[in-house]
Amino acid sequence: MNIATQLVRSGLAQGDRPAVARGSMVLTNYAELSDRVARLAWALRENYLLNPGDRVALAMKNCPSFLEVLYACWHAGLVAVPINAKLHQTEFAYILENSGSRLCFATDELVETLAPLSLEHLVCVDTPEYLTLCGADPMACAARQPNDAAWLFYTSGTTGQPKGATLSHRNLLAMSYCYFADVDQGAPWECILHAAPMSHGSGLYSLPHVAQASCHVLPESGRFEPAEIFALIEAWPNLSFFAAPTMVKRLLDDTMDRDTSNLKSIFYGGGPMYVADCRAGLERFGPKLSQLYGQGESPMTITALATHFHADSAHPRWLDRLASVGIAQSVVEVRVADDDDNLLPTGEIGEILVRGDSVMTGYWGNPIATAETLRGGWLHTGDMGSFDDDGFLTLKDRSKDMVISGGTNIYPREVEEILLRHELVSEASVIGRPDPEWGEVLIAYVVPAQAGQEDCGSLDAFCLEHMARFKRPKAYKFVAELPKNNYGKVLKTKLRELDAAALANGRGD
Repeated sequence: MNIATQLVRSGLAQGDRPAVARGSMVLTNYAELSDRVARLAWALRENYLLNPGDRVALAMKNCPSFLEVLYACWHAGLVAVPINAKLHQTEFAYILENSGSRLCFATDELVETLAPLSLEHLVCVDTPEYLTLCGADPMACAARQPNDAAWLFYTSGTTGQPKGATLSHRNLLAMSYCYFADVDQGAPWECILHAAPMSHGSGLYSLPHVAQASCHVLPESGRFEPAEIFALIEAWPNLSFFAAPTMVKRLLDDTMDRDTSNLKSIFYGGGPMYVADCRAGLERFGPKLSQLYGQGESPMTITALATHFHADSAHPRWLDRLASVGIAQSVVEVRVADDDDNLLPTGEIGEILVRGDSVMTGYWGNPIATAETLRGGWLHTGDMGSFDDDGFLTLKDRSKDMVISGGTNIYPREVEEILLRHELVSEASVIGRPDPEWGEVLIAYVVPAQAGQEDCGSLDAFCLEHMARFKRPKAYKFVAELPKNNYGKVLKTKLRELDAAALANGRGD
């Protein structure tokens, strides 16, 4: 079982269909894409002497080469390690070292960041060298076992240090099946727009679209621009795309009269969607919204709220359902349990546990974290929630204090550890504050090392030096002490209450 056989099949049976486009221009069809992948796979094995199971990193912004490299890794029997292109150099270095990636493909703007790192091979996909690799002799698709690693999905933990969720070929195939069964039911031939990073959700959802020979459309700008998104909706029939709720909100904030008749569906996830925004989306786009809830450890595949549930406004619990994350997807069991992993009855809040064919095989090189997270055969998500009588799951809290800003997971502990390295900081605690544009933003509460050393600019510059820009706090609040319990643990619940009160009194900045 090799997930790359999906592309081989599409290349043979539907080779004349458009495969990759930039803007409104088709760049390649499925026969050409499949051929280039087979040739690039041969070069990976022969030119770089890579062996089945070796890791190859993709430090790439969304570009036409992304799918080629991703599928070439699998075609050659290798393991792909897609990395968020917005990360800091130190974060790239950690993931590359932890994964043991022998080769890294990069887009041009990231080469300077990656060049100083200890890499056996670094290839820029915007150079003649890459084109030469795609002209090698083709090879047959490598044989892989269902539980062989295919994708290392790096997701932070409560310690703030990234962990590589090892996704097998079986995991990715199960996720693809769930796309058709639960997220985009009855999907005809369509196009998928990659406006969100392909290193994460949008790239994961490229798999079911390769299986049905959809066209993968990339914005010419390379980023999410509402006016461009609306133009692409007009240009491409049956267009679908994955979006964080903040992206949907930006589309709704566009006041121009737009033709969205070509839009097939927006599948959103990665953070909470306010019910008011959901209703506004249904009013503007029609019954074309579909929600998913998943984690890197069970990619895109825990629960889903399909389009027909969104559209069923006559149901007496419609608003409650819009506030939920839907029902369990088809290949997983989902339950809510207490601290001892005992099943809780309907309506009670507990930790969300998942098991099934989409759940990772473990964390790369981290057996201790694997044993803890997968204890008893269930994925312990760290998220809290409850089921209603109809099987709809509603998230209540995130036990790991994770903040979701703009659809990206940010772990406060990681930011706190960097702040504590600053000489002016004695203590620091970072929380998420609700934000209408980003969903949440980070606020850092800081106890200065000495009174009179409150310097927001210095802290901001330090954060920019040591972390990705999107992780840095939006504001720094200096306090004499942090609220703590009798054991010295910072009470983040109390801190959130104090922050909410300050915001209500106009002292949030």
